[in-house]
Amino acid sequence: MTLTQHWKEIVNLVTQGQRSSMHCAIASVGDDGVPNITPVGTVFLRDDHTAYFFDSYTSQFAKNVKSNPNVCLMAVNTKRSFWFSSFLKGKFSSAPGVRLYGTVGELREATEEEKSAVHQRIKPLSWTKGSKLLWSDFTQVRDISLTDFRPVQYPKMMEHLWN
Repeated sequence: MTLTQHWKEIVNLVTQGQRSSMHCAIASVGDDGVPNITPVGTVFLRDDHTAYFFDSYTSQFAKNVKSNPNVCLMAVNTKRSFWFSSFLKGKFSSAPGVRLYGTVGELREATEEEKSAVHQRIKPLSWTKGSKLLWSDFTQVRDISLTDFRPVQYPKMMEHLWN
């Protein structure tokens, strides 16, 4: 299985994961070998098998990737109706999630197009106090060059998927 062969499915899984849980998880490893998982709600995939995310609250992640740029991004569809329906049928209609592996780049200024994309994503909650406190100053992003993936699997309910 390659990224190219399954890119459309991967994009759908990441989209479903972010819609249902409002974030993805990005794992990194520090100099001491200790893993760290960072929730990030601003991950965007591109057609060239890269991604970017707005990096505002990732202090431990930022320390870790200075010495080890390898990361794992995971998105899981946490929507209850998806899981309930899958359990009723005894099979998943799609994988419940995906892990994406790659390397992360340095912080850089976001482009106007990237800023527009994040504003569209946060628009439904932009009227809230929390939105204004957390999401009003998104200016810097990190790129991720994706190299591999692995779907979240429950083989007995997924034999018909990812062939």
